[in-house]
Amino acid sequence: MLNRAVMFAKQNTPNHLRVRARRVMLEGHNARLRLTVPVVERCDYVNVYHCAVRKTASQWVKSIFSDPIVYRHSGLLTYDPRYYDWRDPRVCPPNRVALSLFFSRKRFDEIPKPARYRAFFVLRDPRDMVVSSYFSTRDSHGPMGDVAEVRKVLRGLPKKEGLLFLIDDLAKKGRFNALRSWVLAPDDEAVRLVKYEDLTGIKQIEEMDRLMRHCGITIPRPELETLLDRYSFSSMSGKKGAGEVSHYRKGEAGDWRNHFDDDIQHAFDAAAGAKLVARLGYQVADSAG
Repeated sequence: MLNRAVMFAKQNTPNHLRVRARRVMLEGHNARLRLTVPVVERCDYVNVYHCAVRKTASQWVKSIFSDPIVYRHSGLLTYDPRYYDWRDPRVCPPNRVALSLFFSRKRFDEIPKPARYRAFFVLRDPRDMVVSSYFSTRDSHGPMGDVAEVRKVLRGLPKKEGLLFLIDDLAKKGRFNALRSWVLAPDDEAVRLVKYEDLTGIKQIEEMDRLMRHCGITIPRPELETLLDRYSFSSMSGKKGAGEVSHYRKGEAGDWRNHFDDDIQHAFDAAAGAKLVARLGYQVADSAG
């Protein structure tokens, strides 16, 4: 009952109130860190930028970088520009981690940045992104943007037709082009591309250690293990009181195979481009089955 009530409130609160409430929560969280967590080592960089497209575990990344363990070993507070109306001309103030920048590479390159910064872009198999976006939009995502409108369409369609509709919708929103822009960009030592599947896979600790070090943050192995255990998918999906069950519905790579058929695969290839999957480093299936 409580979980349903939380989800109802989450999905029906006006967006401007959600933004205001989230801003207050972020400021409160950062104030507590400043007061209660001693910084033992400072990050080498003025800013770290977390860039992504939607449905690449952005909430999970946000939780990781907002944790006291990361603050203790970096001195960086988190900052999500969406909840501050993008008012800062630098996008992110100094000594912060900018969270969830859903930018194309071109837009990211154009924003003002300090001389010393690091960035990382989280990518994911776009077929799994489609499936994750379908279930999230249909069932659980907060009503920001056009979510409520798209949800109404998806709930009125069978799953196959809903997936076909969503593929076209994501293409119109530039989701696949954004992925392409990052993977085709010239190499830059300040920017690291990391796969969702690596961040959540069997070598998660090693991959997260490499990512943190890229960001100028060194976390001792025992603390890193504690951090990742604290935000494991099984742990986060079990927080029913927080209303997050559906949001962490499934983190498995390759889940698209359970939902794609040949028609959906052909529609995906037409919308995203037949070479996108291979360019991102994922296996191309001859047939979805």
